[in-house]
Amino acid sequence: MRNLLLSTIVAFSLALIATPVVAQESTGAGPSANASRYGMAVVDVSYIFKNFQQFRAAMDGMKKEMETAEGQLKTERDSVQAKEEQRQQFNPGSPEFKQLDEDIARAKADFNLKAGRIRKDFLEREAKVYYQTYLQVSNAVQHYAQQHNIGLVIRFNGDQIDPNRRESVLQAINKPVVAQNNIDITPDVLALLNRGGTADGVAPAANAGGSTRR
Repeated sequence: MRNLLLSTIVAFSLALIATPVVAQESTGAGPSANASRYGMAVVDVSYIFKNFQQFRAAMDGMKKEMETAEGQLKTERDSVQAKEEQRQQFNPGSPEFKQLDEDIARAKADFNLKAGRIRKDFLEREAKVYYQTYLQVSNAVQHYAQQHNIGLVIRFNGDQIDPNRRESVLQAINKPVVAQNNIDITPDVLALLNRGGTADGVAPAANAGGSTRR
């Protein structure tokens, strides 16, 4: 990633990676007011993924396609179950029972192959969406850093600590960034992406939108 440091992201499974939490100093200045001054910034990549409307639109579209595919698979599964119920009406060893048994075995094999292909296709497409979106975010961060004379960008998590959740507390204990003084460029990068900014080869991953930092 050229001259910038930006931690890699994205482990697959339909939920975004949690990262160390950061304490921010409470001043009247904007979240990125001191980034250019210090030549250093932090960015919440997970937050950007959650609020980048192109990414969200792509994932919502895939979710609808998956629901449609699951509906079709359910119809085929119900058909197999109906044949199994029909088979029970015949004596084992009878020609009708044997024929239905063969039909059921063939239908189950076809169903498993089809379901496997559909699942593999969706996982591959999902991976591509994540990868393309990561490239967009990475390029947008680099573009913003170059425009504002920032030499280092570190990934962090701006979520508040939940004292009632052990995982959240442990993440806070292990945080690499203890404090940051208004060098959070997350809102600016997200705005650039949601405006459809073309930052030095930022390739589209889905379909447009707008959002703000918490």
